Amino acid sequence: MTLKDQAVTILGAGVAGLALARALALKGARVIVMEQADAIREVGAGLQISPNGARVLQALGLGPALEAASLRAGAVELRDGFDGSLVTRLDVARLRPDQGWHFLHRADLISLLLDGAKAAGAELRLLQKVRRVDLSGAQPVVETCTGALEPASILIGADGLQSHTRAALNGEAKPVFTRQVAWRCLVPCDPSEPKVAEVHMGPGRHLVSYPLRGGTLRNIVAVEERDRWTEEGWSIRDDTMEMRLAFADFSPRVKGWLDQAGDVWLWGLFRHPVAKTWVRVLPEGAVALIGDAAHPTLPFLAQGANMALEDVWTLAAILERHGTAGLVAYQVARARRTQRIVTAASRNARAYHLSGPLRAVAHLGLRLGGRIAPGAALSRFNWLYDYDVTKIG
Repeated sequence: MTLKDQAVTILGAGVAGLALARALALKGARVIVMEQADAIREVGAGLQISPNGARVLQALGLGPALEAASLRAGAVELRDGFDGSLVTRLDVARLRPDQGWHFLHRADLISLLLDGAKAAGAELRLLQKVRRVDLSGAQPVVETCTGALEPASILIGADGLQSHTRAALNGEAKPVFTRQVAWRCLVPCDPSEPKVAEVHMGPGRHLVSYPLRGGTLRNIVAVEERDRWTEEGWSIRDDTMEMRLAFADFSPRVKGWLDQAGDVWLWGLFRHPVAKTWVRVLPEGAVALIGDAAHPTLPFLAQGANMALEDVWTLAAILERHGTAGLVAYQVARARRTQRIVTAASRNARAYHLSGPLRAVAHLGLRLGGRIAPGAALSRFNWLYDYDVTKIG
């Protein structure tokens, strides 16, 4: 099989969509990426690319761009939120030095992926807001909000949490509020600070922080348990004081960061099921889901972008080898692993928020384990970080 001159339409110019655009265009496909925004802007904040995701970027020829845009992480540290003391340290720098663990701004990742997609020959079309995806005919059809109908030979839904493609395949999703909300912001950082991700844990809340952009910025994600919430989304501006009050009894280091916060954004965390159906082959076309459209996850394992990159490599390799007839194999190859990652992320949220005697016992166990067997805690995730999806094709 070959992808040469095969027409592919991708909905969404996020991490999944742009990485797939480069992967398919490099294989000779004629790729169009439809994006609802009027420009690719600097949005979001920090994210982490672990070795399983870095392997894909390297295989796509974007390794040097990743190194230039990111900071190599030295460790992930779990700390007591109240006094800041170290509970345990995961030395991720030793994990896979050839791929590395990277901190970078989401906008910088999008920028390097966009440049890579365009360099490979993919076309980006802006202002393409989708109203619905119609799978009732021989080909997938994208209806935009202008009323235009865009038939597609191969349609890939990389359109995120509110995916029209997922809805066409599975019906409307019914996410469940996790009773957790998260603030995100960026504050100034001293470039001499260690290149470490710190997780400060307390009863019913935790805060994650790591440096970005040469160490000049610090990414903050602060999570609190809350009974009520009304909407899901990243664009709700909040009062900085609310975040400070939620962490008022945390260590001086954390409070010092929060005192510097300016613009703060708040979002409710919802648990979405992994999609039951990822693909459909039609008489004259096919459709598939990728990234958050297929398997939305909570942000407590830093794997959203990494799962999307793994999807990219798998889908591109299967399409090249088997064409659309092999799309079922794509879902088979990805569904079990992504479900395991989504489940592990949910468990991390509970572990970070322990209280009372259970919290004391858990922290003591982590401290002792870190002294007796320093690498044991990290080795529990070998199944995640050692995985090399690029061996698929």
